[in-house]
Amino acid sequence: MSNIIQFNNICKDFKISVRKKGIKNALIGFFKREHKTIEALKNVSFEIEEGDIVGYIGPNGAGKSTTIKIMSGILTPTSGSCSILGFTPWKDRKQYVSNIGVVFGQRSQLWWDVPIIDSFELLKDIYKIPNKEYEETLNELIETLNLKELLNRPLRQLSLGQKMKCELAGSLLHRPKILFLDEPTIGLDAVTKLAVRDFIKEINKKWGTTIILTTHDMSDIDALTNKIILIGRGQILYKGSFSAIKHKYDRIKQIEVEFKEKYDKIEFDGYEVISHNQNMAVLKNLPETTFNTKDFINEISKKYEVVDFSVKSISVDEILAQLYTELKL
Repeated sequence: MSNIIQFNNICKDFKISVRKKGIKNALIGFFKREHKTIEALKNVSFEIEEGDIVGYIGPNGAGKSTTIKIMSGILTPTSGSCSILGFTPWKDRKQYVSNIGVVFGQRSQLWWDVPIIDSFELLKDIYKIPNKEYEETLNELIETLNLKELLNRPLRQLSLGQKMKCELAGSLLHRPKILFLDEPTIGLDAVTKLAVRDFIKEINKKWGTTIILTTHDMSDIDALTNKIILIGRGQILYKGSFSAIKHKYDRIKQIEVEFKEKYDKIEFDGYEVISHNQNMAVLKNLPETTFNTKDFINEISKKYEVVDFSVKSISVDEILAQLYTELKL
Protein backbone atom coordinates (compact mmCIF):
# COMPACT_ATOMS: atom_id res chain seq x y z
CA MET A 1 0.00 0.00 0.00
CA SER A 2 1.13 3.56 -0.70
CA ASN A 3 1.54 6.39 1.82
CA ILE A 4 -1.32 8.84 1.33
CA ILE A 5 -0.34 11.05 4.28
CA GLN A 6 3.20 12.37 4.67
CA PHE A 7 4.00 14.72 7.52
CA ASN A 8 7.55 16.10 7.33
CA ASN A 9 9.18 18.08 10.17
CA ILE A 10 6.01 20.04 10.95
CA CYS A 11 6.36 22.76 13.58
CA LYS A 12 3.55 24.92 14.91
CA ASP A 13 4.09 27.86 17.26
CA PHE A 14 1.39 29.92 18.95
CA LYS A 15 2.00 33.43 20.23
CA ILE A 16 0.00 34.12 23.37
CA SER A 17 -0.28 37.19 25.60
CA VAL A 18 1.01 37.03 29.17
CA ARG A 19 -1.13 38.61 31.88
CA LYS A 20 0.41 39.27 35.27
CA LYS A 21 -1.45 39.60 38.56
CA GLY A 22 -2.34 42.94 40.06
CA ILE A 23 -4.06 46.16 38.97
CA LYS A 24 -0.75 47.90 38.19
CA ASN A 25 0.37 45.10 35.85
CA ALA A 26 -3.08 45.02 34.26
CA LEU A 27 -2.81 48.74 33.44
CA ILE A 28 0.73 48.32 32.07
CA GLY A 29 -0.47 45.38 29.98
CA PHE A 30 -3.28 47.50 28.53
CA PHE A 31 -0.67 49.74 26.84
CA LYS A 32 2.21 47.30 26.40
CA ARG A 33 1.33 43.63 26.28
CA GLU A 34 3.90 40.92 26.82
CA HIS A 35 3.85 37.78 24.68
CA LYS A 36 5.42 34.37 24.76
CA THR A 37 5.69 31.62 22.16
CA ILE A 38 4.27 28.13 22.75
CA GLU A 39 5.70 25.30 20.64
CA ALA A 40 2.67 23.07 20.02
CA LEU A 41 4.43 20.81 17.49
CA LYS A 42 8.19 20.26 17.19
CA ASN A 43 9.45 18.63 13.98
CA VAL A 44 6.60 16.12 13.79
CA SER A 45 7.05 13.51 11.05
CA PHE A 46 5.07 10.38 10.17
CA GLU A 47 3.50 8.48 7.25
CA ILE A 48 0.10 6.81 7.03
CA GLU A 49 -0.80 4.20 4.44
CA GLU A 50 -4.04 3.92 2.51
CA GLY A 51 -6.66 1.89 4.39
CA ASP A 52 -5.01 2.24 7.81
CA ILE A 53 -6.93 2.96 11.00
CA VAL A 54 -4.41 4.94 13.02
CA GLY A 55 -4.78 5.93 16.66
CA TYR A 56 -3.18 9.32 17.30
CA ILE A 57 -2.82 9.43 21.07
CA GLY A 58 -1.21 11.40 23.85
CA PRO A 59 -2.05 13.34 27.04
CA ASN A 60 -3.96 16.63 27.04
CA GLY A 61 -1.93 19.43 25.46
CA ALA A 62 0.32 16.99 23.58
CA GLY A 63 -0.50 18.44 20.15
CA LYS A 64 -3.14 16.00 18.84
CA SER A 65 -5.86 18.49 17.90
CA THR A 66 -3.28 20.87 16.42
CA THR A 67 -2.06 18.07 14.15
CA ILE A 68 -5.62 17.18 13.07
CA LYS A 69 -6.36 20.85 12.29
CA ILE A 70 -3.24 21.09 10.15
CA MET A 71 -4.12 17.86 8.32
CA SER A 72 -7.66 19.11 7.70
CA GLY A 73 -6.42 22.47 6.38
CA ILE A 74 -7.76 24.60 9.25
CA LEU A 75 -4.30 25.63 10.53
CA THR A 76 -1.12 26.57 8.69
CA PRO A 77 2.09 25.23 10.28
CA THR A 78 4.98 27.50 11.20
CA SER A 79 7.36 25.32 9.17
CA GLY A 80 7.62 21.89 7.58
CA SER A 81 5.71 20.22 4.76
CA CYS A 82 2.67 17.99 4.50
CA SER A 83 1.29 16.06 1.54
CA ILE A 84 -2.09 14.32 1.77
CA LEU A 85 -3.47 12.67 -1.37
CA GLY A 86 -1.02 14.86 -3.28
CA PHE A 87 -2.42 18.10 -1.77
CA THR A 88 -1.00 20.57 0.71
CA PRO A 89 -4.05 20.96 2.99
CA TRP A 90 -3.74 24.66 3.86
CA LYS A 91 -2.78 25.69 0.31
CA ASP A 92 -5.08 23.49 -1.81
CA ARG A 93 -8.03 23.61 0.58
CA LYS A 94 -10.87 23.90 -1.96
CA GLN A 95 -9.76 20.86 -3.97
CA TYR A 96 -8.56 18.99 -0.89
CA VAL A 97 -11.62 19.12 1.40
CA SER A 98 -13.78 17.15 -1.02
CA ASN A 99 -11.53 14.15 -0.24
CA ILE A 100 -11.76 14.27 3.56
CA GLY A 101 -14.35 14.02 6.32
CA VAL A 102 -13.87 15.50 9.79
CA VAL A 103 -15.77 14.79 13.00
CA PHE A 104 -14.94 16.74 16.14
CA GLY A 105 -16.59 15.09 19.14
CA GLN A 106 -17.54 18.39 20.78
CA ARG A 107 -18.35 20.45 17.68
CA SER A 108 -21.07 20.02 15.10
CA GLN A 109 -21.11 20.46 11.33
CA LEU A 110 -24.90 20.03 11.25
CA TRP A 111 -27.40 22.86 11.73
CA TRP A 112 -28.89 23.09 15.21
CA ASP A 113 -32.50 24.01 14.47
CA VAL A 114 -33.24 22.28 11.18
CA PRO A 115 -34.18 18.63 10.53
CA ILE A 116 -31.21 16.31 10.01
CA ILE A 117 -32.28 15.52 6.45
CA ASP A 118 -32.14 19.25 5.59
CA SER A 119 -28.58 19.43 6.93
CA PHE A 120 -27.70 16.44 4.75
CA GLU A 121 -29.24 18.17 1.71
CA LEU A 122 -27.17 21.29 2.40
CA LEU A 123 -24.00 19.19 2.65
CA LYS A 124 -24.94 17.52 -0.64
CA ASP A 125 -25.01 20.96 -2.30
CA ILE A 126 -21.80 22.11 -0.60
CA TYR A 127 -19.88 19.04 -1.80
CA LYS A 128 -21.72 19.00 -5.16
CA ILE A 129 -22.61 15.33 -4.80
CA PRO A 130 -24.51 13.91 -7.82
CA ASN A 131 -28.12 12.99 -6.99
CA LYS A 132 -27.75 9.27 -7.66
CA GLU A 133 -24.55 8.95 -5.65
CA TYR A 134 -26.07 10.96 -2.79
CA GLU A 135 -29.19 8.77 -2.62
CA GLU A 136 -27.17 5.54 -2.67
CA THR A 137 -24.77 6.72 0.05
CA LEU A 138 -27.53 8.22 2.20
CA ASN A 139 -29.61 5.03 2.09
CA GLU A 140 -26.56 2.96 3.04
CA LEU A 141 -25.74 5.26 5.96
CA ILE A 142 -29.36 5.33 7.16
CA GLU A 143 -29.48 1.54 7.21
CA THR A 144 -26.04 1.02 8.76
CA LEU A 145 -26.44 3.66 11.47
CA ASN A 146 -30.19 3.16 11.99
CA LEU A 147 -31.04 6.81 11.30
CA LYS A 148 -34.52 6.49 9.76
CA GLU A 149 -36.38 7.77 12.85
CA LEU A 150 -34.00 10.72 13.28
CA LEU A 151 -34.07 12.34 9.83
CA ASN A 152 -37.01 14.67 10.42
CA ARG A 153 -35.93 15.83 13.86
CA PRO A 154 -33.68 18.88 14.47
CA LEU A 155 -30.23 18.28 15.92
CA ARG A 156 -31.12 20.01 19.21
CA GLN A 157 -33.71 17.32 20.00
CA LEU A 158 -31.30 14.39 19.70
CA SER A 159 -29.35 12.60 22.41
CA LEU A 160 -25.56 12.72 22.40
CA GLY A 161 -25.31 9.28 20.81
CA GLN A 162 -27.89 10.12 18.14
CA LYS A 163 -26.05 13.36 17.33
CA MET A 164 -22.77 11.49 16.90
CA LYS A 165 -24.34 8.99 14.51
CA CYS A 166 -25.71 11.88 12.42
CA GLU A 167 -22.35 13.67 12.52
CA LEU A 168 -20.64 10.53 11.21
CA ALA A 169 -23.21 10.20 8.43
CA GLY A 170 -22.83 13.87 7.48
CA SER A 171 -19.06 13.56 7.25
CA LEU A 172 -19.35 10.53 4.96
CA LEU A 173 -22.03 11.66 2.48
CA HIS A 174 -19.37 12.57 -0.09
CA ARG A 175 -17.50 9.28 0.50
CA PRO A 176 -14.20 10.82 1.58
CA LYS A 177 -10.95 8.90 1.17
CA ILE A 178 -9.77 10.01 4.62
CA LEU A 179 -11.81 10.45 7.81
CA PHE A 180 -10.45 12.42 10.77
CA LEU A 181 -12.15 11.57 14.07
CA ASP A 182 -11.34 13.76 17.07
CA GLU A 183 -12.78 12.19 20.26
CA PRO A 184 -15.78 10.66 18.43
CA THR A 185 -17.01 8.53 21.36
CA ILE A 186 -16.66 11.13 24.12
CA GLY A 187 -19.62 10.98 26.50
CA LEU A 188 -21.35 8.11 24.69
CA ASP A 189 -23.00 5.24 26.55
CA ALA A 190 -21.55 1.73 26.17
CA VAL A 191 -24.14 0.52 23.63
CA THR A 192 -23.78 3.55 21.34
CA LYS A 193 -20.00 3.41 21.64
CA LEU A 194 -19.96 -0.19 20.42
CA ALA A 195 -22.30 0.73 17.53
CA VAL A 196 -20.01 3.61 16.48
CA ARG A 197 -16.95 1.34 16.64
CA ASP A 198 -18.64 -1.30 14.48
CA PHE A 199 -19.59 1.36 11.96
CA ILE A 200 -16.03 2.73 11.77
CA LYS A 201 -14.66 -0.76 11.14
CA GLU A 202 -17.31 -1.42 8.51
CA ILE A 203 -16.66 1.70 6.42
CA ASN A 204 -12.92 1.06 6.63
CA LYS A 205 -13.44 -2.45 5.30
CA LYS A 206 -16.21 -1.70 2.78
CA TRP A 207 -15.06 1.67 1.39
CA GLY A 208 -11.33 1.42 2.15
CA THR A 209 -11.54 4.71 4.07
CA THR A 210 -8.32 5.69 5.84
CA ILE A 211 -9.15 6.75 9.40
CA ILE A 212 -7.16 8.86 11.85
CA LEU A 213 -8.59 8.64 15.36
CA THR A 214 -7.69 10.76 18.38
CA THR A 215 -9.13 9.65 21.69
CA HIS A 216 -8.41 9.23 25.39
CA ASP A 217 -10.48 6.03 25.42
CA MET A 218 -7.92 3.26 25.10
CA SER A 219 -10.61 0.66 24.53
CA ASP A 220 -11.34 2.50 21.24
CA ILE A 221 -7.67 2.28 20.30
CA ASP A 222 -7.52 -1.40 21.23
CA ALA A 223 -10.72 -2.27 19.33
CA LEU A 224 -10.15 -0.24 16.16
CA THR A 225 -6.59 0.61 15.25
CA ASN A 226 -3.86 -1.34 13.48
CA LYS A 227 -1.23 1.33 14.22
CA ILE A 228 -0.71 4.07 16.79
CA ILE A 229 1.27 7.28 16.84
CA LEU A 230 2.07 8.58 20.33
CA ILE A 231 2.74 12.29 20.74
CA GLY A 232 3.93 14.05 23.88
CA ARG A 233 5.12 17.61 24.47
CA GLY A 234 4.67 18.26 20.74
CA GLN A 235 7.00 15.45 19.65
CA ILE A 236 6.42 11.97 18.24
CA LEU A 237 7.51 9.42 20.85
CA TYR A 238 6.31 6.15 19.31
CA LYS A 239 5.09 4.87 15.93
CA GLY A 240 4.02 1.27 15.49
CA SER A 241 1.43 -1.31 16.48
CA PHE A 242 -0.54 -1.17 19.71
CA SER A 243 -0.17 -4.95 20.03
CA ALA A 244 3.61 -4.47 20.37
CA ILE A 245 3.07 -2.16 23.35
CA LYS A 246 0.55 -4.57 24.87
CA HIS A 247 3.03 -7.42 24.47
CA LYS A 248 5.74 -5.37 26.17
CA TYR A 249 3.58 -4.72 29.22
CA ASP A 250 1.76 -8.04 29.20
CA ARG A 251 4.25 -9.36 31.73
CA ILE A 252 2.89 -6.87 34.27
CA LYS A 253 0.31 -8.75 36.35
CA GLN A 254 -2.11 -7.77 39.07
CA ILE A 255 -2.40 -10.35 41.83
CA GLU A 256 -5.25 -10.23 44.33
CA VAL A 257 -4.29 -12.13 47.48
CA GLU A 258 -6.48 -13.24 50.39
CA PHE A 259 -4.64 -13.88 53.64
CA LYS A 260 -5.70 -16.07 56.55
CA GLU A 261 -5.38 -13.20 59.01
CA LYS A 262 -5.22 -9.40 59.00
CA TYR A 263 -1.81 -7.80 58.51
CA ASP A 264 -1.03 -4.19 59.36
CA LYS A 265 1.38 -3.93 56.46
CA ILE A 266 2.16 -5.99 53.38
CA GLU A 267 5.64 -5.84 51.84
CA PHE A 268 6.98 -8.16 49.18
CA ASP A 269 10.22 -7.74 47.21
CA GLY A 270 9.73 -7.11 43.48
CA TYR A 271 6.08 -6.16 43.89
CA GLU A 272 4.16 -2.93 44.45
CA VAL A 273 1.20 -3.01 46.84
CA ILE A 274 -1.64 -1.24 45.02
CA SER A 275 -4.21 -1.66 47.78
CA HIS A 276 -4.45 -3.32 51.17
CA ASN A 277 -7.60 -3.76 53.22
CA GLN A 278 -7.54 -6.02 56.26
CA ASN A 279 -6.84 -9.55 54.96
CA MET A 280 -6.98 -8.61 51.26
CA ALA A 281 -4.26 -7.03 49.11
CA VAL A 282 -3.68 -6.28 45.44
CA LEU A 283 -0.07 -6.44 44.25
CA LYS A 284 1.60 -5.66 40.93
CA ASN A 285 4.97 -6.96 39.84
CA LEU A 286 7.57 -4.31 39.05
CA PRO A 287 8.83 -4.12 35.43
CA GLU A 288 12.10 -5.80 36.36
CA THR A 289 10.31 -8.70 38.08
CA THR A 290 9.10 -11.61 35.95
CA PHE A 291 5.92 -13.06 37.39
CA ASN A 292 5.80 -16.82 37.83
CA THR A 293 2.83 -18.32 39.66
CA LYS A 294 4.75 -21.12 41.41
CA ASP A 295 7.62 -18.87 42.51
CA PHE A 296 5.21 -16.16 43.67
CA ILE A 297 3.23 -18.51 45.90
CA ASN A 298 6.35 -20.18 47.30
CA GLU A 299 7.95 -16.86 48.24
CA ILE A 300 4.91 -15.00 49.59
CA SER A 301 3.89 -18.04 51.66
CA LYS A 302 7.19 -17.77 53.53
CA LYS A 303 6.08 -14.37 54.89
CA TYR A 304 2.28 -14.60 55.05
CA GLU A 305 -0.43 -17.27 55.31
CA VAL A 306 -2.24 -17.21 51.95
CA VAL A 307 -5.80 -18.54 51.62
CA ASP A 308 -6.49 -17.71 47.97
CA PHE A 309 -5.24 -15.58 45.09
CA SER A 310 -6.15 -14.59 41.51
CA VAL A 311 -4.04 -13.18 38.67
CA LYS A 312 -5.00 -10.91 35.79
CA SER A 313 -3.17 -8.82 33.21
CA ILE A 314 -3.31 -5.05 33.61
CA SER A 315 -5.97 -3.18 31.63
CA VAL A 316 -5.43 -1.27 28.40
CA ASP A 317 -5.71 2.04 30.30
CA GLU A 318 -3.09 0.87 32.79
CA ILE A 319 -0.79 -0.13 29.93
CA LEU A 320 -0.99 3.39 28.54
CA ALA A 321 -0.47 4.90 32.01
CA GLN A 322 2.62 2.71 32.37
CA LEU A 323 3.89 3.91 29.00
CA TYR A 324 3.25 7.56 29.91
CA THR A 325 5.12 7.09 33.18
CA GLU A 326 8.06 5.48 31.38
CA LEU A 327 8.21 8.37 28.88
CA LYS A 328 7.72 10.92 31.71
CA LEU A 329 4.62 12.48 30.14
